[in-house]
Amino acid sequence: MLDRSDILETLDMIDQQHLDIRTITMGISLRDCAHPSMGRCAEKIYDKICRCAARLVETGRAIESEYGIPIVNKRISVTPIALVAESCEGGNPAALARAMDRAARTCGVNFIGGFSALVHKGATPGDARLLDAIPEALSETELVCSSVNVATTRAGVNMDAVARMGRVIKETAALTADRDGLGCAKLVVFANAVEDNPFMAGAFHGVGEPDCVINVGVSGPGVVCHALKSVRGAPFDLVAETVKRTAFRVTRMGQMVARAASERLGVPFGVVDLSLAPTPAVGDSVARILEEMGLETCGTHGTTAALALLNDAVKKGGVMASSHVGGLSGAFIPVSEDEGMIAAAEQGTLTLDKLEAMTCVCSVGLDMIAVPGDTSAETISAIIADEAAIGVVNSKTTAVRLIPVPGKQVGDRVEFGGLLGSAPVMPVHPESAAQFIARGGRIPAPMQSLKN
Repeated sequence: MLDRSDILETLDMIDQQHLDIRTITMGISLRDCAHPSMGRCAEKIYDKICRCAARLVETGRAIESEYGIPIVNKRISVTPIALVAESCEGGNPAALARAMDRAARTCGVNFIGGFSALVHKGATPGDARLLDAIPEALSETELVCSSVNVATTRAGVNMDAVARMGRVIKETAALTADRDGLGCAKLVVFANAVEDNPFMAGAFHGVGEPDCVINVGVSGPGVVCHALKSVRGAPFDLVAETVKRTAFRVTRMGQMVARAASERLGVPFGVVDLSLAPTPAVGDSVARILEEMGLETCGTHGTTAALALLNDAVKKGGVMASSHVGGLSGAFIPVSEDEGMIAAAEQGTLTLDKLEAMTCVCSVGLDMIAVPGDTSAETISAIIADEAAIGVVNSKTTAVRLIPVPGKQVGDRVEFGGLLGSAPVMPVHPESAAQFIARGGRIPAPMQSLKN
């Protein structure tokens, strides 16, 4: 039973420490929407999404009001569209993205994810058509998010897909140049993508999932940072225990909301994803947690060790709180969405190379990073390859969400707005990787893939 002090403490976490449910995401299978006609397929997609998610937003708002817990986003994820579009005899898959966008608007959600393809070992004709359609789809829609999985520990790294995604990112930036390349903020390139991630832009509804499911993403960087103030100067053992206890409480709140949404919508409960996902708001930063551990500025020596402790403790605390922890469940380090990361990048302490090192010990990877608009497709592909290699060798999810901002150079600042925040344009290495990317083929899977 909760006593009075527990209730007051939770209220303080919500009111003063930015604790929230970051998203309730409904996953919807669209496999039964396949049809030879692209137009008919689009109609079926729109109808099914609207039918399944008709009450998602109103249910989220009712739970938010009843429990007094902010639920920032209500979202939808769907079957990777490349799998559904494979059945279509010709036509442009961007038509399906437009149907997704219309459905998302009808349902009133913030984003819809799943304009996606899984090409870690090779691409089918349907996959190829979807990759070609990504720039058009993201430039002509507002709420659609896209992801492409180019590597897994079991398959290795598909370097042909990596090279192709460098070109796709450049084209997407060009088509949304009037919005500072904003289309790229809705595009993620993965290694070891997971099927139940409720967070955008990488969410999709995996083929192993039920027809419809509710996943919840919880976030509380401000809560963790506040808790660590009470153990300043203490040994790291106590720091880890403090993060674990905090993560436990946050996850329990997430499970309560997830169960309530599941029951009211008549949809199975999937997972709680306990990811410390920051926002541009002051007091809601992962970087500030690392600095609370004793670093003068995020990005300096010791940052990777601090982040490793944080990520591990978050997972341990979350797993104790729920038997259905999933998704990514760790700490995110999106530069533009974290005011502490923004400050460190502007100061020059946080660099692309340091962020790559931090990827080894946290969730996802190089996220929401603005780079000069004249960065070549080959350089972008090489950055993707580096991140994919980290994910493959370490059997973890890694990802790249780079924004080559047209017309911008190092030192400029880009404003994306809302949760996407703002970012300084960060430098990349000028030396070419073009010959490396031109080789193509597949980087073989590592020895640890042979587990059978």
